[in-house]
Amino acid sequence: MKLHAEALLFDNDGTLVSSLESVNRCWTRWAHEYAITAEDFARIELHGRPAVEIAADLLPADVVPEALARIEQLEVEDVPQGVLLLPGTAALLAQLPAERWAVVTSATRRLAEARLEEVGIRPKTMIAADDITRGKPDPEPYLLAAERLGADPARCVVFEDAPAGLAAGRAAGMKTVALTTMHRRSELIADVVVTDLSAVSALATAHGVEITTAE
Repeated sequence: MKLHAEALLFDNDGTLVSSLESVNRCWTRWAHEYAITAEDFARIELHGRPAVEIAADLLPADVVPEALARIEQLEVEDVPQGVLLLPGTAALLAQLPAERWAVVTSATRRLAEARLEEVGIRPKTMIAADDITRGKPDPEPYLLAAERLGADPARCVVFEDAPAGLAAGRAAGMKTVALTTMHRRSELIADVVVTDLSAVSALATAHGVEITTAE
């Protein structure tokens, strides 16, 4: 399938990189430190959500700021042990002009930069949790990315692995490409579904980017 876009917007964890083991390791330790029961912790969706929302679901409001600083510290320190570049990421990004793509992540800027730096990715434009007031599935993060790139939202393509992120892309009026790196195909609503970014190629043109997917 072919898609034409002014800009490509990528989620980070589960799309460009995988830090699943690190996330599970750090959040489990964090939950233990804050005496959160296994039952309460199990009912919370971790993936694709800002840490502030997760902490607010589990802890009293007055504890949240300290708890946020703690989970960020744990995850940043764990980066060297738990971040992997996903298949196809490096090859696809190498085909794109820096001004035609952005990373849109639910992580804080400090954590996202640490994870990307670990695998040698240095985006010119990134929207992180620090930049927004409403996280995915709200469209705000993707609309802000389009604005920063000077692109029409209707001519942006979102690459996501999580239902919340895909919902954010749809709500922003963007085309969506889902990756089955973290969720089953049946859980993902998108214009195109692929296994990972190795199934995607891109060609920069005078007017944007032509995307070809193998699935």
